[in-house]
Amino acid sequence: MFKGAITALVTPFAGGRVDENSLADLIETQISAGIDGLSPCGTTGEAATLSYEEHKRVVAFAVEVAAGRAPVVAGAGSNNTAEAIALTLHAKHAGADAALHIAPYYNRPTQEGLYQHFAAVAEATDFPLVIYNIMSRTGVNITPATMARLAGIPQVAAVKEASGNVQQMAEIKLLCGDKIDLLSGDDTLTLPVLAIGGSGVVSVLSNLLPRQTADMCRLWREGEIGEAREIYYRYLPLCRDLFIETNPIMIKTALYLAGLIKSPELRLPMCGPERESRDRLAAALSHYGLLAEA
Repeated sequence: MFKGAITALVTPFAGGRVDENSLADLIETQISAGIDGLSPCGTTGEAATLSYEEHKRVVAFAVEVAAGRAPVVAGAGSNNTAEAIALTLHAKHAGADAALHIAPYYNRPTQEGLYQHFAAVAEATDFPLVIYNIMSRTGVNITPATMARLAGIPQVAAVKEASGNVQQMAEIKLLCGDKIDLLSGDDTLTLPVLAIGGSGVVSVLSNLLPRQTADMCRLWREGEIGEAREIYYRYLPLCRDLFIETNPIMIKTALYLAGLIKSPELRLPMCGPERESRDRLAAALSHYGLLAEA
């Protein structure tokens, strides 16, 4: 389940509401392109500004549309352990395949607090968990030693590592071995993470390029290193352009410019990109032949 390219799905909006038609079309495009998994309601899905009911609906809707054709790793994290348990139980009962759990944000728990948080979720839900480490968003880093402890919990199946620190990721792999899968949380580091023994990526880029991202991971697994490397370097400049403003500003704009969603609408406090950023992104999309015809 935790190998290859798993798309960190955007949540399309229209008029302030979730645009389920655009979301369904996006999921169908992903599956048709051979994506390895779907992850709704994460950072890219603007989970932080979804209401509780919207969050539950998006997860259930993604499961319904995917219909078993691709595993669904549902965002269920919170800085409130009780809420994280409730969201995980909802994902489980909705038919998702696993839950993605960000480190509790703002609270800034200790390493022991992090361990106890995830252990409590695992015990209460008995459901596969993917731990999500992204200190730039949460203010706290999950250390390799803590990940090694978490790897001893049967429900902890993988870690999405977005620390940007390849040495830390290598230490996680060294300490955890094959107990859990290591997934890149950063498209610019997918190939380096695969090279140190990672299993794949939870990808922003694959919203736009699902086939290419999945192919890169597949080619690496099949030992076609040169071909995988070619894809990685071909799209590395685009990966950088998708993060010149805070995610998911640029990927939503890109999907709109490519004609893959009906509106680039974001939910405040996220807002559209600066004109210079938008023009740079449009030029990049044009270079790759991804701009929709006017």
